[in-house]
Amino acid sequence: MPAPTNDGQVVQDYESESSRRVLVVDDDIDAAEALGELLRDCGHEVATAHDGSQALERARLHRPEVVLLDIGLPEMDGYEVAKRIRGEVGLSDAVLVALSGYDEDRHRRLAREAGFDRHVTKPVDAAKLEELLKLPL
Repeated sequence: MPAPTNDGQVVQDYESESSRRVLVVDDDIDAAEALGELLRDCGHEVATAHDGSQALERARLHRPEVVLLDIGLPEMDGYEVAKRIRGEVGLSDAVLVALSGYDEDRHRRLAREAGFDRHVTKPVDAAKLEELLKLPL
């Protein structure tokens, strides 16, 4: 059954075999929780975090397949969190998706250098997110 988003778009529910363990990291608590709820409604197992330290802790516990990681976090930015996740045993294979308000080449390059697999500009388009989560890991 389709799940509506806040902007009126409709996202199809995922088949159980395409369900993912996802970690959503954003210091905007409302945005993180809304994105997490959307993903749960689509059948994914979701954990959320709101700063870098919490993200690393949740990643160790949750063992996400996909991490949707805001770049502009306080104290420890998303680039540093990505580098640390890449260095963790059992987490290094997670697909890291940079969530950023910036879409310039410089920001994409920094994301790649930090270990991100993909770069998505905020606000996140629900259809693009759906396609991204359907990709093979």
